[in-house]
Amino acid sequence: MSEIPQIIKDVGFDFSWDEKKVWVLDLPVTEMNIGELEWHFDIPFLSEYGKIYNLKPRDVMDHPDQHQEEYDRTMAADMQYPIEIMENKGCWLILDGLHRLMKAHVNGQQTVQVRIVPRDVIPRIISDS
Repeated sequence: MSEIPQIIKDVGFDFSWDEKKVWVLDLPVTEMNIGELEWHFDIPFLSEYGKIYNLKPRDVMDHPDQHQEEYDRTMAADMQYPIEIMENKGCWLILDGLHRLMKAHVNGQQTVQVRIVPRDVIPRIISDS
């Protein structure tokens, strides 16, 4: 397995979570300006060629022909589900929904639907593995 890049350690969470545990939380859906989340596009949160965290979302969106698999995954994202976010280190960080955010951006949306996950639920969403 590849080493986690320092930028991911710097901006990421200090815990591992289970997306399925996040999905079942009873949280309201709200609308957010996409600009508050676009900083994700310049961090290598995506993985390609068997390596982890080696691909920036912006590279996928700017050069879909060079990253066809991730671009196809982005464009297939189901927009009926909100993006799951949590405040972390002074900004909104995505728990689930990066491909949906990318698709919204590609489609020219100005806002996205989000669910704000409070930090006090971290014990309930921790990954078992």
